[in-house]
Amino acid sequence: MVVLRAILKLYKVVIRLPDESTPSEIRNNPRFYPYFKDCIGVLNGTHVCASITLSIQGRFRSRKGGTTQNVLAAITFDLKFSYVLAGWGGSAHDSRILSDALSRSRGLRILEGKYYLADAGYGIQNGYITPYCGVRYHLKEFHAQGPENAKELFNLRHSSLRITVERVFGILKKRFRVLDAEPF
Repeated sequence: MVVLRAILKLYKVVIRLPDESTPSEIRNNPRFYPYFKDCIGVLNGTHVCASITLSIQGRFRSRKGGTTQNVLAAITFDLKFSYVLAGWGGSAHDSRILSDALSRSRGLRILEGKYYLADAGYGIQNGYITPYCGVRYHLKEFHAQGPENAKELFNLRHSSLRITVERVFGILKKRFRVLDAEPF
């Protein structure tokens, strides 16, 4: 019973469902508002090391060679999880995991007219926006010279907002070292 109470308390603190209002991180920043006013968060996947039985290790082998679970997360701009789907093997493609999350009866729900930011691995579909392909994207690429056109400016701002999910995964893996450790 004590463990259940602790889990429920953690759920209330760490997981928050997005609402229809524009997040203050966007609303109060002229770089993002009004351009991203309907954005409710960021989608991304991360690999978590996993100890898997030999018979099913193939599905969990990541492109880096280890056995991992590919975990999909939707994160709000105040660094809270709004959705998590774990259990997919490390070899599963991000877009396949997202399709599964959207098709589940209690899966990821995206409010009408709202969207998440996602990386190019998710393709193009309603409910999330990916950056322009073949155009500078990562923040370090703009260090020497700023954006030269509207697509680069969009990608720079997209990247500036999407970095939120990388921060959350970094914090989580630093706090719970077992998520980033080699399986034993």
